[in-house]
Amino acid sequence: MGRITETFERLKQDNRKALAAFITAGDPDLGTTQDLVAAIEESGADLLELGVPFSDPLADGPVIQASAQRALKSGTTLKKIIAVVREIRQKSQIPIILMTSYNPVWVHGPEKFIEDARDAGVDGVIIPDLPPEEAEEFETQSAAKELDLIYLLAPTSTPQRVEWIGGKSRGFIYYVSLTGTTGVREGLAAGVAEKMQEIKKATPLPVLIGFGISNAENAREAAGLGDGVIVGSAIVRLIGESTDPAERLQKVRELVGQIRQALN
Repeated sequence: MGRITETFERLKQDNRKALAAFITAGDPDLGTTQDLVAAIEESGADLLELGVPFSDPLADGPVIQASAQRALKSGTTLKKIIAVVREIRQKSQIPIILMTSYNPVWVHGPEKFIEDARDAGVDGVIIPDLPPEEAEEFETQSAAKELDLIYLLAPTSTPQRVEWIGGKSRGFIYYVSLTGTTGVREGLAAGVAEKMQEIKKATPLPVLIGFGISNAENAREAAGLGDGVIVGSAIVRLIGESTDPAERLQKVRELVGQIRQALN
């Protein structure tokens, strides 16, 4: 049993909802990323998503687009991110998921990427532009190395696709709560409750709700419908706004801690 599944089993036993935090690796630099990971874990996050910066945004709103540009400017690469995960693993066992476009994986070499990522301590991967229709080879290779390939569902997913993805995803399912890009929003989109009921009937996998979860109030509301939440843009915005390292870490700690307390 991998770290992701172990974490959800523990949360279920404790009757707690999961908090997954997203940051862009290398924003503003990879040294800061390691400090942020420690701060996020100390503040109560259960899982960590590290975004792999890429030049062409995929479903990313302006906040995460800007963070990717900052990371690329600092010289961040997929190879360097994998090396940072290896360093994080010397201090932490928090489940780590890489969220990346397929292009960096393709350039690295899919099979080598899977091997290198697992060897460094990566637990899962989300590749939004690798649809399951085209992922059979990658699925087979990642399953052989016990790297969880996590798929997404959306408000537009048909019942047939919900059932199909429910049987293919590993670790958990990422539910994109709205039809649009990532970003900070005031409330949940309409129809989330109904869609979550449909998904939960189709799969025993945990389902985390992401996109637009920006504060304690809507995190609590979303977690009441699923197994937890993914918070990204709200954290990334704080990172981008803060120029003082100590202030940056403190602001991130406060936000993650507030959301953790709301979920509790």
